[in-house]
Amino acid sequence: MTRLLLLGGTTEASRLARHLADRGIDAVFSYAGRTARPVPQPLPTRTGGFGGVDGLIDYLAREGISHVIDATHPFAAGMSRNAILACARAKVPLLGYERKPWQAQDGDRWTHVPDMDAACCSLPEHDARVFLAIGKQQLAGFAAKPRNHYLLRLVDPPEGVLPLPETEVVIARGPFDAEGDLDLMRRHRITHVVAKNAGGAGAEAKLIAARRLGLPVIMVDRPVLPPRELCDSLGGVVEWLERHHAVPAATVPRGV
Repeated sequence: MTRLLLLGGTTEASRLARHLADRGIDAVFSYAGRTARPVPQPLPTRTGGFGGVDGLIDYLAREGISHVIDATHPFAAGMSRNAILACARAKVPLLGYERKPWQAQDGDRWTHVPDMDAACCSLPEHDARVFLAIGKQQLAGFAAKPRNHYLLRLVDPPEGVLPLPETEVVIARGPFDAEGDLDLMRRHRITHVVAKNAGGAGAEAKLIAARRLGLPVIMVDRPVLPPRELCDSLGGVVEWLERHHAVPAATVPRGV
């Protein structure tokens, strides 16, 4: 029997969850648990880690999981690596459902860097006003440049003291629009933007705004993962499910 584990946390994962639920396909939606108020899902939902590779292998066996779809954030590298290793050892088919990365356009002033340490090194030593659009997990490294001012946009209010001395926090949940981000950057007199190359339309507004304002963007490239089968569309997921006999042909509409 088919039972899917959908590793979620992205818009694509939520869209896929709705299609699976509408068609009565047995699936479990898994959140990492880093957001206090995750988006409700139409599938049975679990929250939290699995306990590494071995813990995930145990979960797959215990819950009778036949297929895994990894639709986590492109920078959730630890979970994706664990899924690759666990599924290989458990002989469970795995698909990575990953949005396309952003590509620089005319007028963009991007500097590509491989990681957050390199992003920090790319900033001025002082007096920059930085829109640090990277979430809350990797802020500490930017304390190496404490004489800059940092603007953070977070889904949840931060717990405890932030590691950056000159910081303002905006609490908001995307998707965002370019006019709103233009206004945000002008009000906070932003001079630099640091972003992860997450891709997708929901967070692209900051890049459009930076382009219009002529601001430099320090773009952190995606982490390199071991090889796995990938697709970037719901139609591609459907084809994979059919090919692996997880759903009957045409159970989920194509071309979405």
